Amino acid sequence: MTIAVCDDDEKIRKHLVKMIRSFTDRGDDPALILEFSGGEKLLTCEVQPDIVIMDIGMDGMNGMETAAKLREISDPILIFVTALKDYVFEAFDVGAFHYLLKPVDENKFFEVLERALGEIKARGSKKNAGFTVKTLEGFRTVKCNDIYYAENIARKIVLHTKEGDISYYEKMEHLEKQLGNGFFRCHRGYLVSLDKVKQYDGREIELVNGDIILLSRQKYSDFVQAYMKYMVEEEK
Repeated sequence: MTIAVCDDDEKIRKHLVKMIRSFTDRGDDPALILEFSGGEKLLTCEVQPDIVIMDIGMDGMNGMETAAKLREISDPILIFVTALKDYVFEAFDVGAFHYLLKPVDENKFFEVLERALGEIKARGSKKNAGFTVKTLEGFRTVKCNDIYYAENIARKIVLHTKEGDISYYEKMEHLEKQLGNGFFRCHRGYLVSLDKVKQYDGREIELVNGDIILLSRQKYSDFVQAYMKYMVEEEK
């Protein structure tokens, strides 16, 4: 899961990130938290977030303009956190999930965030969930359940999926947090879907599509534990 915080006030932005992290760290699903100082930067992000927490009164492109553009390329849960009271109706015109006024009450913020996370889960299980990436050809939506594995090649991520390979600029660490517990970093250059593992030994993993990827010796024990735990949970 990816959460984006967009606010041109660095102090407020850092405070929101701190609150989000303290909340998500309590749960089982890790979250990738991205920071943006303006709407333009948010719109050019190569990873499209699941939740966007955004100010309205920002320099350059304001929050309403950003939200309208965002709706053209993706469908995140949108939460406005602003000092401006006069945009409530406009906020819901762009499909806002909630509208919070600054200074933000921490308990209320956590309540809204919990509801937003519940909405993410209600949109579908992780297997059916997807995310959007920016490739050279444009934006592509990828279903998590379609991914066999991710490979790190020359500063790019290559997603090997049922629909073919998808290449885009991203850090493997970010993708690892985004995909969560159903995937395992089996090697510095590989992130594998545990659901797509056919067999393995101390050096390699064979996937159900026939591809073979490296398994680091240092990761072997942790991989076996993660795989066994995943299989047990799938049988429940």
